[in-house]
Amino acid sequence: MLPFDLTILGCSSATPTSSRHPTAQVLNVHERFFLIDCGEAAQIQLRRFKIKIQRIDHIFISHLHGDHYLGLPGLLGTLHLLGRNKQLHIYSPAGLKEIIDTNHYHSKTFLKYDAVFHVLDKKSSERIFEDDKITIETIPMNHRIPCYGFLFREKQLHGNIRKEKIDEYHIPVQQMHRIKTGEDFISSDGKRIANSELTTPPPSPRSYAYCSDTLYNDSYIEQIRNANLLYHEATFADDRIARAKETHHCTAKQAGDIAKKANAKQLIIGHYSARYHELDILLNEAKQVFENTVLAMEGETYKVM
Repeated sequence: MLPFDLTILGCSSATPTSSRHPTAQVLNVHERFFLIDCGEAAQIQLRRFKIKIQRIDHIFISHLHGDHYLGLPGLLGTLHLLGRNKQLHIYSPAGLKEIIDTNHYHSKTFLKYDAVFHVLDKKSSERIFEDDKITIETIPMNHRIPCYGFLFREKQLHGNIRKEKIDEYHIPVQQMHRIKTGEDFISSDGKRIANSELTTPPPSPRSYAYCSDTLYNDSYIEQIRNANLLYHEATFADDRIARAKETHHCTAKQAGDIAKKANAKQLIIGHYSARYHELDILLNEAKQVFENTVLAMEGETYKVM
């Protein structure tokens, strides 16, 4: 099966700790690499976990709180120094281009490549990327400033031709793509061979939902329903639910509730407050509601299945 894997680069919230960095992730979809948020030390983590930064062509910034984008200026500069010459697409709420342009103006930096900024400003979900393998759409969040999650959906794959049928019906190479896309085959003696006999069913498309900083609410549950993998912020334990509400964040238990209501297959919680040296309290609270929960751990890769 083609790769659909998530690697955690950073899992801390507003402030880093000695062992945890601010939010950043890399999603590999069929060898296309997408950077999701870019907190401090993101490029160091990319090198540490041996992810080639030049393979990243699209960066998604959920919102303009520093723990989600302050690693971006350094990453852009490194790509410049490494001689990048292909376009880099950056998706974020309004204001990020101004921040980066100001940085480059005062440092007299002139990028050797074209950084294309795409402004996210709609209150409803919108499709912001599509190619032959995947679609990406925004998930509007409820935070103190404009904030978005992102939903990555794999497109339906084609079925595979059964090898024994190739030999049995002497199927020519030039006909194979058409059969994979669903067509029947007409044999040399004029017999129609049903596609269902020739191919194995394709696997079901997979999806990954990234839900960044948000006040607990159910406005996006239908959009992320049946996600194969759901990442959801879980900044606090439930004894600090008042603080979570005040700061427009969620507790681990609330993250579990979202996963349960959305019928997700697996939940990853992250964006931990620095107050938690041990994370078992957050994991246990989420698992009380949604058993198939794991912690986001830096350097770990999670398969979207």
